[in-house]
Amino acid sequence: MSKTILITGATAGIGKAIAYQFAANDFRVIITGRRLDRLEEIKADLEAKFNADVLALPFDIRDSMAVNTAIVSLPQNWKEIDILVNNAGLAVGLNKIHEGLLDDWERMIDTNIKGLLYITKEVSPLMVARCKGHIINIGSIAGKETYPNGNVYCATKHAVDALSKSMRIDLLEYGIKVTQIAPGAVETEFSNVRFKGDDARAEKVYDGFEPLHAEDIADAVYYCASLPDHVNINDLVIMPAAQAAASIILRKN
Repeated sequence: MSKTILITGATAGIGKAIAYQFAANDFRVIITGRRLDRLEEIKADLEAKFNADVLALPFDIRDSMAVNTAIVSLPQNWKEIDILVNNAGLAVGLNKIHEGLLDDWERMIDTNIKGLLYITKEVSPLMVARCKGHIINIGSIAGKETYPNGNVYCATKHAVDALSKSMRIDLLEYGIKVTQIAPGAVETEFSNVRFKGDDARAEKVYDGFEPLHAEDIADAVYYCASLPDHVNINDLVIMPAAQAAASIILRKN
């Protein structure tokens, strides 16, 4: 039987690319996100292109009850989840700490930290019961460093870094691997969300250099998930060649 992967935030960007990478390699894929129309579109495309077995679960990762209901209500043949990819995350705003907006802060904390915890709380016991599984957390270079005006977003990704280390310790005795993948600049909807739909401003983020592509991160996730049972990648930082640190990018223009 093919292995099963559950991916949060699979409607776009890195999460969507991961879904395609694993469907192409004969995994059963559970895709989750808030946008049902996108989930259904991706599901249909994966089934058509790869003859993949795909389950779409629409819910808001910030809603603990919705997360619980989604996992508890999984058909029995979908509950043997081999890989959980905690991908759902976002940055909102780019304000100095004294000018921050509470709504922005809460949205980032609720998604990046609490959402990751909610889904992990529901899925990890299924892995513990089987004494096998792999949790892959998509962190960020912002979880390794800080940068001007990044304050709360950086804090949430530092939390992902700490949680990844803690999960690895807590789940060690059950044979469950835990990996963190921390990308630098990736061209996805990330900047459009951060700038609240200001596409012109978002595009300038990637001016003058080639950022990472969502598929680059999907390749890394697949690599980490495909290693022998005795091998685990604990922590993987991936940067564009033009990016030396969170706020140091070589631009050609």
